[in-house]
Amino acid sequence: MAIISALAIAALLALILSNRVSPVAALILVPVVAATMIGLAAEIPAYVASGLSKIAPVAAMFVFAILFFGIMTDAGLLLPLVNLVLRLVGERPTRIAVGTAALALVIHLDGSGAVCFLVTIPALRPLYDQLELDRRVLACTASMAAGVNFLPWTGPTVRASAALKIPALEIFTPMAGVQACGLVFIFAVAWWLGLREERRIAAGLPRPVGGGGVAMALAEEPSAHGGSDALASLRRPRLFWINAVITLIVIGSVISGRIDPAVAFMVGTSVALIVNYPGGKHQRDRLDAHAGAALSMAAILFAAGAFVGIMNGAGLIAAMAQATTAHIPQGIGGHISVLLGVLSMPLSLVFDPDSFYFGVLPVIVKVGEQFGTAPVAIGRAALLGQMTTGFPVSPLTPATFLVAGLSGIELAAHQRFAIPWLFAATLVMVLAALLIGVLPL
Repeated sequence: MAIISALAIAALLALILSNRVSPVAALILVPVVAATMIGLAAEIPAYVASGLSKIAPVAAMFVFAILFFGIMTDAGLLLPLVNLVLRLVGERPTRIAVGTAALALVIHLDGSGAVCFLVTIPALRPLYDQLELDRRVLACTASMAAGVNFLPWTGPTVRASAALKIPALEIFTPMAGVQACGLVFIFAVAWWLGLREERRIAAGLPRPVGGGGVAMALAEEPSAHGGSDALASLRRPRLFWINAVITLIVIGSVISGRIDPAVAFMVGTSVALIVNYPGGKHQRDRLDAHAGAALSMAAILFAAGAFVGIMNGAGLIAAMAQATTAHIPQGIGGHISVLLGVLSMPLSLVFDPDSFYFGVLPVIVKVGEQFGTAPVAIGRAALLGQMTTGFPVSPLTPATFLVAGLSGIELAAHQRFAIPWLFAATLVMVLAALLIGVLPL
């Protein structure tokens, strides 16, 4: 089972990264074949149903979030924000890239990657398009800023705290300096990526553009571009402040956690349609204009739910975790926290957060204790990349598909571009943790 699980994960990553198979097909067919190979074909429908039940609220949120922000963009809500950003950062790619990271970091302070990307990317993508900047830089800088954030209330830290029965502050507090080092690194990378864009534009080279799949569906949205008469007719400048209040209420409701995100965006979409485009025909036209992007995103999210449901339900993830930890050589057992820190980001590509923190991490802790490593050190090592820097590129998290789709690039293009930088951020933080003394060598 462990071998089949590893082959399934490898096949999934290879198919997606090579761009030979759509993410939807790969996410559905790979686990179906794996479960069939271990004789659990009859159980696949139940596993899929379990996975879909968990992903349904997330899919609903993303679908209606895409509709909501699409409608608000059509109405012209983001135009003043784009103009404000232009005044603040000018038209220098270095300042724009750094500003992207700063905006994403501030929005991600609540710990929600989905909200971070839903707010940051639609706000800045028109600016990137206006200046012909590489959208992969937009996706990468936003991902880095959101990834180097493991504050006590973020998902990975909460899961590590619950799994290890250690207070979240005890895990995080000694790592504040480590996170600061990671932030310095990502802002330096953002500046460098912006500098590369400056040089590319100065050299007259064309902007790399991904196409197809969700990226193409979103890239073709009319709201992503401006200047045509048709788009001008959709603008509602007199309703700007009303739309701004509606948007702030929706985003505030999501961030506060008092209202389910799916409900907030569903109600917000309905209100936005009625306020900006009275009449059934106008409202249907706006929904049709963004239906392609929303449907493509929903298909991928439900496929991801099926993948996780089958892999977890069939015990494939657990089998691979046990086999991996059982074969750790004795010679490196005493350095298990450092090893985990280095591998934490790549592990996000093969383990979803719940499977890792509640299934894999306790096993690693037991192995570490045999070599004298404290559980809290292993918990801290995991946070240096496992679903922190790793979550914006993992095929097991809906946010990955969201950041690629909203940026208008292919998933494979986003992963190839962002993974090296995100992995480098993890390595920088591991080194900082060793120098500070957070991780035992």
